Amino acid sequence: MSTEGIIEGLWGVRYQVTDVPRAVAFYTDTLGFRLDFQNLPAFGQVSIENLKLILSGPGASGSRPMPDGRDQQPGGWNRVVLHVKNLSDRITDLKSKGVRFRNEMEVGPGGKQIQIEDPDGNPIELFEPAGR
Repeated sequence: MSTEGIIEGLWGVRYQVTDVPRAVAFYTDTLGFRLDFQNLPAFGQVSIENLKLILSGPGASGSRPMPDGRDQQPGGWNRVVLHVKNLSDRITDLKSKGVRFRNEMEVGPGGKQIQIEDPDGNPIELFEPAGR
């Protein structure tokens, strides 16, 4: 059986959240995403350019327990990576807004990065590529 053509493309990234209005406010007001739509209190979708974040709260179909009984939870280490300019300035701006940081800025051959968290502990990496 061929798997060619099964994937149509990227739809988005789903994050589990405990409070959808709070999560929507964080992504729109703090990070500048656009609100696409919401069905409160269970669900919201925000986007920036071609990235859609699907925010699933308690009661959303995308938050239901797994067949083995495990609950879907926010957090973890997999993360969305957002391209920014002037990372040092963005860090200063976000610290003044009370955003939680997981680490200090790291610098490597590919660029600079730092991890922040949304209000539910979902990780977001801000990345400034190295000049090429």
